[in-house]
Amino acid sequence: MTQYALEIENLTKVYDGGFQALKNINLKIKEGDFFALLGHNGAGKSTTINIISSIISKTSGKVKVFGHDQDTDIVACKNNLGVVAQEIIYDTNSNLLEGLIVQGGYYGIPFHEAKIRGLYWLDKMNLLDKAQNTTRELSGGMARRYMIAKALMHNPKLLILDEPTAGVDVSLRREMWDFLQEINNLGITVILTTHYLEEAEYLCKNIAIIQNGEIKVNTSMKQLITSENDDQYTLDISGYTDQKLEYPGVIFTLKDNNTTLEIIINKEISISKCFNYLDSVGITIQSLRNSQNRLERIFMRFEDATHKE
Repeated sequence: MTQYALEIENLTKVYDGGFQALKNINLKIKEGDFFALLGHNGAGKSTTINIISSIISKTSGKVKVFGHDQDTDIVACKNNLGVVAQEIIYDTNSNLLEGLIVQGGYYGIPFHEAKIRGLYWLDKMNLLDKAQNTTRELSGGMARRYMIAKALMHNPKLLILDEPTAGVDVSLRREMWDFLQEINNLGITVILTTHYLEEAEYLCKNIAIIQNGEIKVNTSMKQLITSENDDQYTLDISGYTDQKLEYPGVIFTLKDNNTTLEIIINKEISISKCFNYLDSVGITIQSLRNSQNRLERIFMRFEDATHKE
């Protein structure tokens, strides 16, 4: 029998004043999944997360965490759930280790056990040498790693990460990706929201896109990505001499005084044939790179559709 980490049924939220942020959304996330919940600002993803986290109340619908109904067993829901909020929350007077021990105390973890867990998670987050520092002495990236450590202190089975790598430099972001994959491999279900779409594509197995309070896409990352019918590349070129560029299934756009060529090419067209065509008209390709990752192109279409409504 399939075990679901999260079940959302007909979830609706209407704020004071009549704004409907969520419109009967339905979502099931299996135990062990690494799931992306994406949407533009104001789409409804933060409202969804805040309802799951019991920060705000729903108007109607059902939320279950590992089978525990939020309406009848809120304690079990909270015990199974860890949340890393988008905003950095600074502990005022305590150092990092003390803050983690206090966090453990909220869940009834004895002092000695909480200290052991706190040191463990500080080590995992490469913050052990900062154990006696306060959060205000940390960089933004360190503070985010500390927040993840706090969220894991009570060993939750479901972890929600709201923009966990915002403000983290590229090298540390990659380290965090490895760590997040590691904890997912340990059996912790992860729900990720992020504006770094390459992050979602790299980490997540399944994805939902929310738009105007409704789930518009709910599928596997693989199925969504392979639904794309074209690829987009940027070429650094030389040798262009004002000729008109035409090739079936390819759109050419020249930029930067004709030294950069952007191409959108249908999947059915061999890119090598396109390159042979460019060579035949005297254009030399000096370098090639992806213009956008595939998920970014899909997501931008939803952004465009939202702005047109």
